[in-house]
Parts: sequence; C-alpha cells; structure tokens
Amino acid sequence: VQLAESGGGLVQAGGSLRLSCTASGTTFTISSMGWYRQSPGKQRELVAEVTSGSGSTDYADSVKGRFTISRDNAKNTIYLQMNSLKPEDTAVYYCNAVRLWFDPEIHRDDYWGQGTQVTVSS
Repeated sequence: VQLAESGGGLVQAGGSLRLSCTASGTTFTISSMGWYRQSPGKQRELVAEVTSGSGSTDYADSVKGRFTISRDNAKNTIYLQMNSLKPEDTAVYYCNAVRLWFDPEIHRDDYWGQGTQVTVSS
C-alpha cells in the first residue's frame, strides 16, 4: 500500500484547510485509514480515522467539532476538512492506512504517507 498526501500549507488562525490522501496498491486489504499529526518534541497522535467497512469515524477530543474526515471509496481517497484552525494544530500531518490480518492471531500493519506540513499562524 502506498499513500500520497496533499493539501498542507500556511493559514491564519480561524482559517480552513483540506488534506487529501490517496491509497494505491493492495487497497482492498485496508481496514481503516486516518490522519495522525506530530509537532516538534511531541509524540505522533491520532487526529481522525475512518473504517473501510462501515465508515465509522473517530476523532481526537482536541479536533471534535472542527475537523471532519471523509472518504471516497471509488477513488481510494480520504479527506480531512479542518476548520477553525488554531496555532496548536500546527504539525506535520501523516496519512495512515491499517491492514489487519489473522493467522489466527490478529496482526496489524501500518502504512504511512510522507507527511504534509500544516502551519497555523496566530
């Protein structure tokens, strides 16, 4: 699985950005996709994710009500609409895809994009 991201940039506080991530390769094996972010000196954290089957979503508390994750299955693409951006949202955002497989124990493979910088100025 390969992931290609786009859409980062510089925006003023209160503004909006939209990130996109397109998966290629053995995409039928993907269980879920999502976005993580990492800022200097901090651990990478989950921002939002969406499952491939039911399309259920999950968000970090810090972005609930401001960010929306969506997917276009036909294009193997997910989006992250980020509104009301704050300076603390500044980070490198990474697209993530998860493949779960069983033998019969459950195993997890994570795939990552190259990251895209989001900078929110105050």
